[in-house]
Amino acid sequence: MMLPQASSLAPNVDHLFDTLLALCALVVIGVFTVMIVFCVKYRRGTDAIRTPAHRHMGVELTWTLVPFFLFMGIFGWSVHLWIKLRTPPKDAQPVYVVAKQWMWKVQHPGGQREIDQLHVPVGQPIRLVMTSQDVIHSFYVPAFRVKQDVLPDRYTQLWFTATRAGTYDLFCAEFCGTDHSRMRGRVVAMAPAAYARWLHAHQGTGLAAQGADLFRQLGCSGCHDPRSGVHAPHLYDLYGRTVPLADGSQVLADERYLHDSILLPKKQVAAGYAPIMPSFEGRIGEEDVLALVAYLKTRTHAAEDTDEHR
Repeated sequence: MMLPQASSLAPNVDHLFDTLLALCALVVIGVFTVMIVFCVKYRRGTDAIRTPAHRHMGVELTWTLVPFFLFMGIFGWSVHLWIKLRTPPKDAQPVYVVAKQWMWKVQHPGGQREIDQLHVPVGQPIRLVMTSQDVIHSFYVPAFRVKQDVLPDRYTQLWFTATRAGTYDLFCAEFCGTDHSRMRGRVVAMAPAAYARWLHAHQGTGLAAQGADLFRQLGCSGCHDPRSGVHAPHLYDLYGRTVPLADGSQVLADERYLHDSILLPKKQVAAGYAPIMPSFEGRIGEEDVLALVAYLKTRTHAAEDTDEHR
């Protein structure tokens, strides 16, 4: 049974696999054909000439270099495809995924939540930002030809564009415990209009709004507010900026850096600040961290000015 090609990446992956399979089959057939011919021709009792063969440099170079360049071509093709798989489009819509034994917890930016289900629109690139609450899992959708490990205390991402409406299997492709085989779900690809209706029907508190509430409840605003008496970094326009560190190095303030700054604040201390921030590891879950990161990503002077003028 052939799997459907339900994402924009699936045909590319299939073409590479089919080409590699055909090339390997060609090599195997060639080797076994020559081997069988020689076995028959030089079998015991035949009058075949058995004197040492003369060297034919052209033949030796041909059977060495032709397969070499063919397989190097496959290697270059696979690297190009791997880069494409790892580079989401700039307009990809983020969706947040937390894996745990044994379920997939999904949250959309608009506050829609799902368990073991992921609704996506057809034709819109989707970027999954994923982390694990316990052990290593692996997000695998065979019909989309995408798979990505989901790791504890770390963000990984995966992107795809669904091209066919339908319901597709979602598996965990990493053995993650005794009930690993039960950790499965489905991806529902919907027409854009139907997806818009689904979003409206399941609308909840936005992830950034949840993060804003947590920012105040956890006391983060007490230290990181510009008017605070505590000497702590201001967080406006932090996301995407290069941050100088106390050890002289620099780091890009991406989702991973924000995640680690909340759970492991002493791992990368910003230059000019004392390492006094307490760790929130064990106090809040990965879903709360995702909400805080989503809020910090929206915390810009431009957004604050807009809110103040509403």
